[in-house]
Amino acid sequence: MDDRKNIFDYIGQLFTRYGVMVVIFIVLSLIMGEHAKNLSTLFALGSSGLSLATLGQLFLLTVILVLLQVIFLSDVIIKDMSLILRNVFFFLSVMAVSTVFVILFAWFPVTEPSAWIGFIVSFVVCTFLSAFITRLKERAENKKMEEALNRLKK
Repeated sequence: MDDRKNIFDYIGQLFTRYGVMVVIFIVLSLIMGEHAKNLSTLFALGSSGLSLATLGQLFLLTVILVLLQVIFLSDVIIKDMSLILRNVFFFLSVMAVSTVFVILFAWFPVTEPSAWIGFIVSFVVCTFLSAFITRLKERAENKKMEEALNRLKK
């Protein structure tokens, strides 16, 4: 299936992920923006919105995440690695890139252990949610394919 993907599929993935990420940060900004205003550059405008710098950082992060997905979770580049290893390397890479962004863009105070705990917990929760949603999507697609195959058999 990946063989038939073109640049527009990847651009679609990029903007879908970016849109979801921006919506999440808008909600976070509304909920805790004023409190986080002085702690994180992500919420520099408080509950008023997201700055252009934040939107740019989130876009760059999304570009890198889609590239990592192409590298590790498709057969475009790596063809002979087990799915489990691909997922492990993908999530380790995502964690590493996220950590670099945290430090580079001062997303939260890096000397605060509670901030790192919150980051790790939210990363793990988001990872599990992502895996769960992906699994639901796969099941729905498999069911559709099975129904189509059954119709063809009849």
